[in-house]
Amino acid sequence: MKILVTGGAGFIGSAVVRHIIRDTDWSVANVDKLTYAGNLESLAEARTSNRHRHFKVDICDRAALDAVFREVRPDAVLHLAAESHVDRSIDGAAPFIETNIAGTYALLEAALAHWRGLDEAARARFRFQHISTDEVFGSLGATGRFTEATPYQPNSPYSASKAASDHLVRAWHHTYGLPTLATNCSNNYGPYHFPEKLIPLVIIRALRGESLPVYGKGENVRDWLHVEDHAEALTLVLRHGRPGETYNVGGDSERRNIDVVRGICVLLDEMLPHSANRPHEGLIKFVTDRPGHDARYAIDASKIKAELGWQPRRSFEDGLRQTVRWFLDNRAWWERVMSGAYRGERLGLPG
Repeated sequence: MKILVTGGAGFIGSAVVRHIIRDTDWSVANVDKLTYAGNLESLAEARTSNRHRHFKVDICDRAALDAVFREVRPDAVLHLAAESHVDRSIDGAAPFIETNIAGTYALLEAALAHWRGLDEAARARFRFQHISTDEVFGSLGATGRFTEATPYQPNSPYSASKAASDHLVRAWHHTYGLPTLATNCSNNYGPYHFPEKLIPLVIIRALRGESLPVYGKGENVRDWLHVEDHAEALTLVLRHGRPGETYNVGGDSERRNIDVVRGICVLLDEMLPHSANRPHEGLIKFVTDRPGHDARYAIDASKIKAELGWQPRRSFEDGLRQTVRWFLDNRAWWERVMSGAYRGERLGLPG
């Protein structure tokens, strides 16, 4: 198969590309305009594979997208390109509206034109798979989980833009017949994670002996999913998912933010026994909460488990240990990332 992956130099996208090159015989056309969060180094061994090719293209550029479709003639699209950081969306929503909504629209139109030009057999095989987030569902109370039938109630500019893109994908399936698939995932973590997100930011700041900011009292709960488990789920949905359906992908690993941060500190104490910063928990600093901070997310992934046989292979404890070790062993990667536009500053404060 020839797969067009958008956002393939980002955190989740690069994991998908690495998985495809390592574990399948598919070829990848990687469409990524390389924003601050895109990094070709994250592709690792896939970067030099003759089955991978990078196109530096903005998904909002319809003409450029059409040219890629004509050249590659993909059998499927995996759409991961997105602005994804809630705090950045609070600071400035425009890039989220442009990329997540207008970009998804342009990509859908390019894919639809391509699909309509295929012969009957190729049209039957073609899939457009959209990757989204559990944040579109809003916030949970102390109990319950998000299912595929949960009403949308986005609470941040980021989640609102992703909700809009989800609706566009659904509409292009029901209106035009485009064979779409959609997934909504819980919080990802793992290697090559851009350091504005909680887990990599805490690891890096702790290694530098800097304070570890925790929003509010750290009581907000997230369901954590290892990015490589997620990549495997996405290709499984692509192979066997039913067009028009949505599948929730979760790690079944709910944790309070403060417990995640303390867990990282314990691992660093163990892995760096001679560090001057031990105990690393002493670096934790509680800071003003994020505006509109959702209290709890939790995914019910029973549909993808029952219909496709997927479940996460990594426990959160094992995955977090592997992630901390990866950041210790790959200091050169994150130091190059941190030397660019993002330096670990606080984003998303009220104006």
